[in-house]
Amino acid sequence: MVIRPYGYAIWESIQSYLDRRFKETGHQNAYFPQLIPYSFITKEAEHVEGFAPELALVTKGGGKDLEEPLVVRPTSETIINHMFAQWVQSYRDLPLLLNQWANVHRWEMRTRPFVRTLEFLWQEGHTAHATPEEAEAEAMKMLQVYKEFAVTQAAIPVIPGRKSRIESFAGANITYTIEAMMGDRKALQAGTSHNLGTNFAKAFNTQFVDEQQQLQYVHQTSWGMSTRMVGGIIMTHGDDQGLRLPPNVAPTQVVIVPIVKKDTDRASVNEAVDKLHVALKEAGIRVKIDGNDLKTPGWRYNYWELKGVPVRVEVGPRDVEQGACVLARRDVPGKEGKQMGVSMEPSAFVATVKDLLQDVQESLLAAATAFRDENIVDVTSYDELKAAVAEGKWARGGWAGSDDQEKQIKEETQATLRCFPFEQPAGPHTCFMTGQPAAEVAIFAKSY
Repeated sequence: MVIRPYGYAIWESIQSYLDRRFKETGHQNAYFPQLIPYSFITKEAEHVEGFAPELALVTKGGGKDLEEPLVVRPTSETIINHMFAQWVQSYRDLPLLLNQWANVHRWEMRTRPFVRTLEFLWQEGHTAHATPEEAEAEAMKMLQVYKEFAVTQAAIPVIPGRKSRIESFAGANITYTIEAMMGDRKALQAGTSHNLGTNFAKAFNTQFVDEQQQLQYVHQTSWGMSTRMVGGIIMTHGDDQGLRLPPNVAPTQVVIVPIVKKDTDRASVNEAVDKLHVALKEAGIRVKIDGNDLKTPGWRYNYWELKGVPVRVEVGPRDVEQGACVLARRDVPGKEGKQMGVSMEPSAFVATVKDLLQDVQESLLAAATAFRDENIVDVTSYDELKAAVAEGKWARGGWAGSDDQEKQIKEETQATLRCFPFEQPAGPHTCFMTGQPAAEVAIFAKSY
């Protein structure tokens, strides 16, 4: 997958927010090798079983056969644990809180841009703790960071919850997830956080001497968000006219389009546009001027609508005479989304634009939330689940079924158990599959 500059700028918005939050929560960035000895992958049994079909192997180097194949990094739990085992000796070395920004490779048979690709960019956090309670608190804390980003920045109303055993990360005790509904109503796993327990610590003999001078295994977590989130933003908010980007992640938040039909108007219009541009830039707003006279104003409007720029400013000679311009918001098409007679006095103009950007951000989240809630169906039987899934909706119901029954649902409907939501409806619940009492409800949906 090639990511062109505009798409990469969205990824940079994601990186910027997450990197700041990681550092605020005590994590440091590091980097680990991309080529991992195959023997490392095989040390944790569930891990190698889960990842074996997706591995890319390097068997030659420098024109010679390698003594041991090298795995092109699918994830870094193994290589990082190899180092943790050398770095951690005492309880004084804990907690160890690291994050890595990297690329990974997974041999996907059916690719989809940003969602499932052979190579993608991500961050992966890896931590080691003295107690299981600390590891569990860390896993939950980082999932909350992901939820904050999804809701407040990407305007995606994710559902946080716990994965089933079958859907958990290979080698984890528990996997937590944020699940998002896309515009086609399929589910996207937008970010995950894993409590690894002592599974990798035992495989790599990562031990420490505790305060009682006893040798203990560390308790670990790993957590990640990837360029899949770029796809999530596109598929949650996009419409038939192109992208609709939330202002908080949009590479360009405002585009100013000068409208000049006569050369005699050019100087006055450009002077007014430049003043607005400077005022917005000084206010910290990401703004561009599109003064391409080779294209009509209408062409330029369509171009920036396709790009998903949240707000467009239109300035023509009459606007300059009246000291007022036109604002158009991307999320509301046509005349309904236009605001006429907006003062071009710099402070008033900036205040109006800031308020509009905030309203666009909130409106996109509200629309996505309403769409999600309209497409979740509560079910009380397997037939009801099959009917809901056939309509493309998410099915929510009590679940106490077995692993085999969960696999049966996937085989017969292509829907998977997305999560047991943290926010559970009031009980009691009955399993829609078995008719037995259920401690929790689960959400089933088709995904990519």
